[in-house]
Amino acid sequence: MAMDLTYRPRRLRTTPAMRRLVAETRIDPANLVLPLFVKEGLDDPAPIASLPGVVQHTLPSVRKAAREAVEAGVGGLMLFAVPSHRDAIGSAGTDRDGILQRTLREVADEVGDETVLMSDLCLDEFTDHGHCGVLRADGTVDNDATLERYGEMALAQAEAGAHLLGPSGMMDGQVGYVRRVLDEAGLQDTGVLAYSAKYASAFFGPFRDAVESQLEGDRKTYQQDPANAIESLREVRLDVEEGADLVMVKPALAYLDIISRVAAEVDVPVAAYQVSGEYAMVEAAAANGWIERERAILETLTAIRRAGASVILTYWAVEAIRLLG
Repeated sequence: MAMDLTYRPRRLRTTPAMRRLVAETRIDPANLVLPLFVKEGLDDPAPIASLPGVVQHTLPSVRKAAREAVEAGVGGLMLFAVPSHRDAIGSAGTDRDGILQRTLREVADEVGDETVLMSDLCLDEFTDHGHCGVLRADGTVDNDATLERYGEMALAQAEAGAHLLGPSGMMDGQVGYVRRVLDEAGLQDTGVLAYSAKYASAFFGPFRDAVESQLEGDRKTYQQDPANAIESLREVRLDVEEGADLVMVKPALAYLDIISRVAAEVDVPVAAYQVSGEYAMVEAAAANGWIERERAILETLTAIRRAGASVILTYWAVEAIRLLG
């Protein structure tokens, strides 16, 4: 027997068409950015065990992957590189013929301005100690000496073809320093995607496998404490004041509240990085039959978008676009 109910919200859930009509949050392919790894000296792409479906690319294979991603409709590509030689100051990161700069030139030659080409601006992949900066004699990271290295990296990456540079080391003043170096070099059109709220997270493990990190210890003196939120807003405001064109929260799923607060705070686009550990957890659970993989992919991406991110870096970018189609 039907009851006399004034409000029946279920009416808007009756069919797939109805649910699609009233959906409040939508993911567009242009919201998604695909991270790609290239390793110097590889003959063939190498699978990353802790990131099922993700590989370390060769230069030829990254060109192919970039082309496929662009044809799928991704909004951008974020490039990381693994050099064959590392040293204390990350020399390969500023070498004009270093693996990241060569990768940028190859991908720029392949796809040009068909997508947004982004590059990770950090020393950790290139140092033999695995930290994101230059170390003092006592083993601590020297913030200001690191900024000088970031400036050199910025010029190398911009000249190699990057549209957006991603300072990710969480050094104080990194955005302002990079912006100033670019402007003084006449590279005003190169943008800055600031890793503004990057937490000292347990979810970065598989990424460190992907870049073969040499890190011993942790990065808690420069990445943020997971307990803090107000601190993130301060970091974001400072980056915007220093000239950031976009700001980013990393990781994403454990920090949806931070994404939401940042999106309400700033008037520049907000990005979020669905990091390696978040990806690996879903893949592992799905492999064990514990969750529905494809539904979980779209549900997690929808949550990040709903929280306020207009740009999402995800290893599922291409697959998610196919699922959305």
